[in-house]
Amino acid sequence: MSLEIDNKFEQVIQKFAPQSKLLRSWSLKGGISAQMTALEIAQPDGQVQKIVIRQHGPLDLKRNPKVAADEFKLLQILKAAGLSIPTPLYLDQSGEIFPTPYIIIEYIDGAPEFAPTQIDEQIPQFTSHLARIHAINCSKLDLSFLLDQTQFYSEKLRTRPAILDESLDEGHIRDVLEAAWPLTQRNFSTLLHGDYWPGNILWKCGQLAAVVDWEDAAIGDPLADIAISRLDLLWAFGIEAMQDFTRQYEALTSFDFTNLPYWDLCAALRPASRLASWAEDATSEQKMREGHRWFINQAFAKLS
Repeated sequence: MSLEIDNKFEQVIQKFAPQSKLLRSWSLKGGISAQMTALEIAQPDGQVQKIVIRQHGPLDLKRNPKVAADEFKLLQILKAAGLSIPTPLYLDQSGEIFPTPYIIIEYIDGAPEFAPTQIDEQIPQFTSHLARIHAINCSKLDLSFLLDQTQFYSEKLRTRPAILDESLDEGHIRDVLEAAWPLTQRNFSTLLHGDYWPGNILWKCGQLAAVVDWEDAAIGDPLADIAISRLDLLWAFGIEAMQDFTRQYEALTSFDFTNLPYWDLCAALRPASRLASWAEDATSEQKMREGHRWFINQAFAKLS
């Protein structure tokens, strides 16, 4: 870290925990939409604490200028509900240190796993925690600040991009979705994580430690989350892991899966025109393209 940046982190610490001292700072890998920096600080009583500063990127801020405050409020609600998430510690919207708002959250000792040795034991944990998220009683919580997922896709389908990503069959996907939209509401709306994939799950010693990155949270059909997880599990671990996840989730819940092929196609729209930026290298991109082709073909087949 540069001296200038460390000075800013010192200022952050003095606002968050006066009289504490910055011991070290390091960037956390994996964040795409937000910049995350871990800080280790010495408190006045001699105890050492690790925290994370989370700064949202320009795309999130453009979509929702209040994204920091909204995510902080949601984390407070989810922590009270008993979910495995980082504890929200501090929100600064003053602009005195950084030009945009930031939040401070608990540092979780864990990491995403993309080559787990016990995938058969981790898929049930991955699945059951998503079912817990969807089981939260939204009627008793003030979640009106969250995005309406159906409205989001209605707007996305209303206007086509000037250039379609035909390498991912975007035109065909949109044709099918536009003809069916809006979908008949078959499930009650639930809280959605919005990007529930292996990269947003932290593990420690084979146990799920935390679900992170809640800036895409929304309210809507739980199948929207299921579809996103299905595609990402397919990319990360293959068809069998995706199918195991789907079967286990169905067994845990009583949701109607009739519209899953449509939500699969919604999930398949997300990487249009930006898949290359999601892939680590050309080999990974080619594998993702092949998986995407299989994924949309199974959805088209079910709808036909």
